[in-house]
Amino acid sequence: MTIQWYPGHMAKAQKQIKERLKLVDIILEIVDARVPESSINPMIQELGQNKPVLLILNKADMADAQKTQQWIETFKKRGITAIALDAQHKAKLPMIEKVAQEILADKLAKKRAKGIRNPVIRAMCVGVPNVGKSTILNRLMHKNIAVTGNRPGVTKNQQWLKASERFEVLDTPGVLWPKFDDPAVGNKLALTGAISDVVYHADDVVVFALDYFKQFYPNQLRKTYQATDADLEQSSPELIMILTKRLGFKEDYDRFCIKFINDARQGKLGRFTLDPVPAEAKGND
Repeated sequence: MTIQWYPGHMAKAQKQIKERLKLVDIILEIVDARVPESSINPMIQELGQNKPVLLILNKADMADAQKTQQWIETFKKRGITAIALDAQHKAKLPMIEKVAQEILADKLAKKRAKGIRNPVIRAMCVGVPNVGKSTILNRLMHKNIAVTGNRPGVTKNQQWLKASERFEVLDTPGVLWPKFDDPAVGNKLALTGAISDVVYHADDVVVFALDYFKQFYPNQLRKTYQATDADLEQSSPELIMILTKRLGFKEDYDRFCIKFINDARQGKLGRFTLDPVPAEAKGND
């Protein structure tokens, strides 16, 4: 099944983003480090009017650390500056302003040459729902200004926030794009919480996830659900039935699927990255 979700407020937010882009120097695009490529919104590049972009891989503490670093190198080869951080711990958050200054060094130098002693960077913060955008902004502001929530679609309005004397950020609602050309992208975004739970079938998402975990993270299935080697040789629909009964859920397969999705989102399945790193970026891995 192909997951699609594009409510009216997203169309409105897209229009507002386009209108306000002329006011900013740089775009801060927040993505989920567990899906660093799949959570990039292709509409932002189209709307971006050639604005420089700083890609921020949030929730890095929940992602496969080696793959996160490989993705940062991959983005660098594509001409995109990317950094990884965890919004729950603010130690690395000053990197955002520092790297933005580096990206905009030439533009800032020209402003100083014109007599502007302390030019202000104006950034627009964008991202798909539930990537931790508002949490990052609240940590930058040192207080709860941006509305947060562990569900997609919490931020509904745009607002300017002052991170420092020389760094201002425009918060925007989380925006998805109208259609996922690759069904796998929809499954990845559903598993990591970017898509409302009411618009997909949990079993479809879990079948996709189990296929992936069996291939790349089988030990995490063994540890979390006591899956045996024989279990992991079964098809993913069969594995759902096996693990449902093992957990004492009898034939309540939906209950297991919902548990699996929540376990993945809460880190109970350990670190994982759902976007395979391009082969040329793996180096000696």
